[in-house]
Amino acid sequence: MKHFQSVFILFFFVSLFSCSEKEIKEEMEVKKAVQKEEKSQEEIPEIPLGDNSQVSLDWNGIYVGILPCSNCEGVETSLILNSDMTYILVTNYLGRNDALEEENSGPFSWDSTGSTVTLLNIKSGPNQYKIGESRIWQLDINGEKVTGDLADQYVLIKK
Repeated sequence: MKHFQSVFILFFFVSLFSCSEKEIKEEMEVKKAVQKEEKSQEEIPEIPLGDNSQVSLDWNGIYVGILPCSNCEGVETSLILNSDMTYILVTNYLGRNDALEEENSGPFSWDSTGSTVTLLNIKSGPNQYKIGESRIWQLDINGEKVTGDLADQYVLIKK
């Protein structure tokens, strides 16, 4: 009988330790899976949720207008925003050299609120636009909405 008790106790402890080891392995696998998921989510650009320009508006398309200019008659501007997150910006400084057009292109990115785009590859001048329904507003060099007497002229209308 004593031998039976010893075998039973030995079997109990072996079962107890093997169960704990199995649980530890499962817990480690779960932690690794969670870490892998968190890492993959960091690589995906976050799209803002809710009602914002990026998710609620038909923002891709061609926007045109004549923006104010301090040393010319105006800047004839055409901005194409493509759904693949690229743009083409064509500007023509009126009254200077009407035949001279400047073209910039490249990718753009949305801000964290999903309401403003930043045109990348712009070497000088404003590169941010606030997106609205069938229109966009060119923002100043600091990314702020233009204020003052000419504020309502910093808008491009969607074709």
